[in-house]
Amino acid sequence: MTDDRTETAAGDGPATETAAVETPLAERIEAILLIIDEPIGLVALAAAVGAPVPAVRQTVASLVDDYDGRGAGPRRGFELREVGGGWRLYAREDHDDLIADFVGGQAPARLSQAALETLAVIAYKQPVTRSQVASIRAVNVDSVVRTLLARGLITELFADSETGAINYGTTDALLQHLGINSIDELPPISPLLDDGADGFDEGALR
Repeated sequence: MTDDRTETAAGDGPATETAAVETPLAERIEAILLIIDEPIGLVALAAAVGAPVPAVRQTVASLVDDYDGRGAGPRRGFELREVGGGWRLYAREDHDDLIADFVGGQAPARLSQAALETLAVIAYKQPVTRSQVASIRAVNVDSVVRTLLARGLITELFADSETGAINYGTTDALLQHLGINSIDELPPISPLLDDGADGFDEGALR
């Protein structure tokens, strides 16, 4: 009898300890939301955090209320917003001017070569997603896209209805910098490429 009780206690110990140290679902969801660059659907989010979809849906709703100040704490400067069937953290529109001033003050006077190349791809291929730009340039463009967004040279046009991926395009500010009235006035891309087609579809200029 003593041995059975001892064995049972020993067997229960690790499971109890594991449950005690398991990270709360809300924390795991927040960790994923902080690193994504595109809205993530509930099914994909549930798979990422290893939890049932209903539990993730309920936790996301609780986080929305928490960030909006409907919980015990104050309203946050960011919000959890559903866009194109997925969820992503965004700074509140109330702070757009504050963010623009801050980022503008931190941004260098000139764009880097990587930023210029990324901007060219977006200008000629728009609307285009971040992953498509990365595929063309064969490098990660996340930070460069954020820089171009902060400088007001590109903007989020829409989210793909199926994947939730954000499609980007250029802004009027870029046209002003280039001294043109329309993207149609950009020079043909073919003379700038080795074979006249690398990375671009024929007739890519829109």
